[in-house]
Amino acid sequence: MNRVVLKSVIGGLANGRNFNRYISTAVAVRPLESSEFLRRRSDSVLGAFQWRTRMMMSTGSTGETTPLAEKEQKKESSNDNRSVVVSSYWGIQRPKIKREDGTEWPWNCFKPWETYEADLSIDLSKHHVPKTFLDKTAFRTVKALRVLSDLYFQKRHGCHAMMLETVAAVPGMVGGMMLHLKSLRKFEHSGGWIKALLEEAENERMHLMTVVELVKPAWHERLLVLAVQGVFFNAFFVLYALSPKVAHRVVGYLEEEAVHSYTEYLKDIENGKIENVKAPAIAIDYWRLPKDATLHDVITVIRADEAHHRDVNHFASDIHFQGKELREAPAPLGYH
Repeated sequence: MNRVVLKSVIGGLANGRNFNRYISTAVAVRPLESSEFLRRRSDSVLGAFQWRTRMMMSTGSTGETTPLAEKEQKKESSNDNRSVVVSSYWGIQRPKIKREDGTEWPWNCFKPWETYEADLSIDLSKHHVPKTFLDKTAFRTVKALRVLSDLYFQKRHGCHAMMLETVAAVPGMVGGMMLHLKSLRKFEHSGGWIKALLEEAENERMHLMTVVELVKPAWHERLLVLAVQGVFFNAFFVLYALSPKVAHRVVGYLEEEAVHSYTEYLKDIENGKIENVKAPAIAIDYWRLPKDATLHDVITVIRADEAHHRDVNHFASDIHFQGKELREAPAPLGYH
């Protein structure tokens, strides 16, 4: 097609005719002089010839890449490497955090300023005696759940602790979420209780992250966790929406049972029924334990945490039973 058009145009030039009529009128173009047209045609042909020559020089007849092509590829590759910058989030670099001994901080799930030393002097024998009907209902409900868990896990303290922590980490998150939404709806402060409850949920989750370093759950235990979490989360959400004072009382009694369970765990370690293995590295950093800490030390600090959560939730329930809101009493912050 191009040859036909070219012949027609050249023929028109040779006969002294205007070749503009051979050009399509679909696009408005400037009339070309014959010398300019031939120069552009020559440049086009020359450019194609130069491109083919370069390709033939850079690639051999067998299809192998020559040193010239390799040089071009390396140049492009180096340019690409220089343009790629590894960043954590939109160019914001993760700060380099180090321990007190100068070694690099290995954890992303918590930072050094979020670690703490558990208060081991806390009273482990505290018990809220149920007096009202709602208190008695909450107490008996928790006792029934305790019987079921004891029948299933028996003396498998590690698996029992794992299941306990998957449940214990739910109430703080639900309570904090409900208070957060209430604060947004009513345009009022929470008195620090949102942070206190979310801290509790995070602390319970860290208990779980520690326990799974010691006990590897079987497939049926993982399935049980899914079922229990799905049921308990929705049940506790409804309970907290209907009666926060009962919800906190239930959690207070659950934490009492947790203190009892970890006490039994410690007894079996002390009696030699469970090997007192070395503490996981995550536990040593999170609770600021000594480097030679053992499983006994880890269970001891976890039990102290549970006792603290017990007191916080019974305190929250008492505030509601007095006809007040949580924001009217300062939240117990700063423990974790």
